[in-house]
Amino acid sequence: MKQVMKLIWIVPLVAGAAACGGGARHEGAAADLAPVTATVAKAAAIDVPQRAEVYGAVEADRVSAVSSRVMATVTAVRVNLGDAVRKGEVLVEIDPETARAQEAQARGALSQAQAGLALATRNYERYKALAASNSASELELDMAKMQYEQAQGAVKQATGAVDAAASIAGETQVRAPYDGRIVAKMVEAGDLAAPGRPLVTVESSAGRRLALTVPESAAGSLKVGDVLDVTIDARPDLGTIQGTVDEMSPGSDPASHTFVAKVRLSGATVASGLAGRGWIAAGSRKAVAVPAAAVLRQGGVTLVVLRDAEGKARSRAVTVGADLGNGMTEVLSGLNGGEDVLVGLAMPPADGAPVQESRS
Repeated sequence: MKQVMKLIWIVPLVAGAAACGGGARHEGAAADLAPVTATVAKAAAIDVPQRAEVYGAVEADRVSAVSSRVMATVTAVRVNLGDAVRKGEVLVEIDPETARAQEAQARGALSQAQAGLALATRNYERYKALAASNSASELELDMAKMQYEQAQGAVKQATGAVDAAASIAGETQVRAPYDGRIVAKMVEAGDLAAPGRPLVTVESSAGRRLALTVPESAAGSLKVGDVLDVTIDARPDLGTIQGTVDEMSPGSDPASHTFVAKVRLSGATVASGLAGRGWIAAGSRKAVAVPAAAVLRQGGVTLVVLRDAEGKARSRAVTVGADLGNGMTEVLSGLNGGEDVLVGLAMPPADGAPVQESRS
């Protein structure tokens, strides 16, 4: 019994001694943490401009459906799809015989009108002389004057008809209105050309615009003359292009509730029809920003290291967003703004390590 009592007293003493020794080692480990030297910056609560992304397609500066006022058979089509053409180059030839016949008919009518005017002029002069000697009545003089003026009008009318016929006859060769490229061919040799019927479609080789479809919510912040950042999906090599708004539809489309903004692509040579996109300023939003050098990635987790109120390093998991430029990164969650963050660390320090602010 005495031996049992001695063991009971010995066990608490040993346990207490062990506890005292362990506590001393823990306090020593905490005190032995190496200090962390780093630049300290503030997590800033800022206003970030928002941009609405809109989509569209590239179009040529000018597109013309070329036709002729001649109604006759197409004798030759000199171009094919995709051909580059120069201003004044012949695109389509139309049988000229009909137009020449119409011009000849108009010239014949002009000759008849000129002969009638010559006769009316002599008759009018004769009656003026007779009226001066009281040998012709006033009514006869007025009739002669009327015939003379009618003959003058007939000559003017016939001259206009000749000019019109000659102009139409000149359209038997359909020419390119400007430097460009053939994007559509609607006739072949043997087809009938008619006034107003498109024969070929030409788009200008110079000048490209991106026609953007802009929702009503973003249209209010856009006007002619604004400069937008735009990209062409199929031409990533061009990067971001600066475009200027040339035209803006005055009203919204009632079906889609969108506006159309045409943005000139300065200095960019791209094919028409390519898809593109632009970004329109759409107000601002609140965000928290930290230096990009303060963001660490460890084991698939994104972290920033904070300096707490006691000057100790504390790692915190965050979710980062877009690059804000000027070396700043947006933090979507994990910070509220105003925290002290450590910048330039290669890896997260031990939690609770004292922070020494770098003065460099």
